[in-house]
Amino acid sequence: YGFINTCLKSLVVEKYGEETWEKLRLQAGVQDSFLTFEVYKDEITMQLVDKACKVLGVPADIVLREFGKYFFEFCKRSGYDHMLRTLGGNLYEFIENLDALHSYLFWFCFVFFFPQEMNAPSFRVEKNEDGSMHLHYYSDRRGLCHIVPGIIGAAALDFFNIEISMKIVNQTEEEERTGKKEHIVFLVTQTPLFPCKERNEFSSSSQCLVDSEKQIEKQLNKEDLEKAKNANEDRGNSVCPVKKSHWKTLRGIITLGKGKLLRGFDPVYPKSLWIDTKTFCNGLPFHMVFDKELKVKQAGVSIQKIVPGLQTMGICLDQYFRIIHPEVPFTISSIQKFINSQFVFQTRREMMPESWKERPMLELRGQMMWMESLQCMLYLCSPLLRTLHELEERQMHIADIAPHDVTRDLILLNQQRLAEMELSNQLERKKEELRILSKHLEEEKKKTEALLYAMLPQHVANQLKEGKRVEAGEFKECTILFSDVVTFTNICAQCEPIQIVLMLNSMYLRFDRLTTVHDVYKVETIGDAYMVVGGVPVPVPTHAERVANFALGMIMAAKGVQNPVSGNPIQIRVGIHTGPVLAGVVGEKMPRYCLFGDTVNIASRMESHGVPSKIHLSSSAYQCLKYKNFEITERGEIEVKGKGKMHTYFLIRNKSATENEIMGRP
Repeated sequence: YGFINTCLKSLVVEKYGEETWEKLRLQAGVQDSFLTFEVYKDEITMQLVDKACKVLGVPADIVLREFGKYFFEFCKRSGYDHMLRTLGGNLYEFIENLDALHSYLFWFCFVFFFPQEMNAPSFRVEKNEDGSMHLHYYSDRRGLCHIVPGIIGAAALDFFNIEISMKIVNQTEEEERTGKKEHIVFLVTQTPLFPCKERNEFSSSSQCLVDSEKQIEKQLNKEDLEKAKNANEDRGNSVCPVKKSHWKTLRGIITLGKGKLLRGFDPVYPKSLWIDTKTFCNGLPFHMVFDKELKVKQAGVSIQKIVPGLQTMGICLDQYFRIIHPEVPFTISSIQKFINSQFVFQTRREMMPESWKERPMLELRGQMMWMESLQCMLYLCSPLLRTLHELEERQMHIADIAPHDVTRDLILLNQQRLAEMELSNQLERKKEELRILSKHLEEEKKKTEALLYAMLPQHVANQLKEGKRVEAGEFKECTILFSDVVTFTNICAQCEPIQIVLMLNSMYLRFDRLTTVHDVYKVETIGDAYMVVGGVPVPVPTHAERVANFALGMIMAAKGVQNPVSGNPIQIRVGIHTGPVLAGVVGEKMPRYCLFGDTVNIASRMESHGVPSKIHLSSSAYQCLKYKNFEITERGEIEVKGKGKMHTYFLIRNKSATENEIMGRP
């Protein structure tokens, strides 16, 4: 299920950050999120683990062990902690019942470790005389065994307050079960986490308890003798209630039956079985007894009804059934090795009556119990049915299941649960669709904002979006640049309109890139005229240098634009002036950020009175640049329309910057 991949994503994001996860998932080629109950290919998980090792630079065994620890915590946070705590009172019982948990979770369309389409791993545990354990781990997947120490270690520490060490002592191709699967044997050693002081106190208190029990037992034995001795005297001598001694009261609390202390539980068995064969077979309608040769000795009435061949005592069980889980050969020795696992049998189609040929095969799930005295195996089971639909498919009825069998209730409850799960899946899918839509909306919003910020300064655009009125601002000093194409009117007269558009677009794309390189603001373009400003809308002391470098880049960039008439590179004139301006937004439809003042007019005059492929500077622009490592030549006094005589200059180059730096190339 997606639960596994979601857990892995959560681990990476929590420990290494969102960027690491994004990098990892892109390399693995997987989606960003996973639906909890959706079944995904096993290769996705394997890819994520493999890329995590490479991206994080950590060995696979460390990654898997950490994932195992985190997966345990993730399961707890997801609401499975109560289920896990009830598996056993100690670590041995916990591991011993993991297979049973897998079976139940699989039955409810959940799997504890791996997706439903795959077989969950199996566990078998053996106790050693020194208190250690051998844990046998069986799996369809190679290389994931290091998850196990992480999970088992976290469970041992959390549930039983013990630290464990697990090392691999054997790793073979598994032969005990059908198919080629990985079989890993771990040696598990345990260390209780008791401080020395607490351990001594615990030991001494335990000894005191034992000594007290011995004293109580002696006293009780004395009282029993006294009671037997005076039994006749006590019988009938008094009709008044007699106050019991404190020892009698204590004995009444801690004894069961005839003077047995409740230090442990000893079951009591009848000398003979008080149930007849017919009642047993009716009361447990789904059960079978078979010997070492798999010959059937006994079967419940309902299983006989479904598999009539079982009415012939002595037939071999493996002729009518195959073992689905755990995947072991159908032999007594193999079954005994996994006797703590739940066994799932499936009927063989070729041995079923004709009426069953078109129906799905019946599966039974239950427990194996070895009867040493009879040298036989008892299989107590129930039909493995998940829904009413499955019951109907097999033409069975609730009445076929014993009233005491909880399978009846589970079928009905699961029917409701399936409906809830379907609703949950639908909600999760809708949530995922909304997340994707929201992501697309955010992307479109960024595109819209980028377009808006290309037309207006960002702070101005934000004010307009908020419905605020943008006040005009005065800038005491800024540098304005104008440029135009030489003989543009003649070019237009001799070319098709599309050729003009293509030429201007090619030129403006180059200029626009340079505005980003030198951080100047593009005010507008009108025909072949291009206007930028430095120091507006954000005042900066280096406004003149930025515009000067931009102008040098324009001259270089224009050489790459072809004149559609002559085929030669186009020529441009550039004019620059420095001075104060007033800036503000004008209009409501297609609002524009405009500059006003005499500085704009003078900059325009510098361009119109300029020379092709030259950068014409006013005296104020020259004053800002003359000590800034630029090579500048004097043009002298010229007559400027509307301004009279003006002393102007030509900007030649930047002495300290290379052509690549000017053009923003690496």
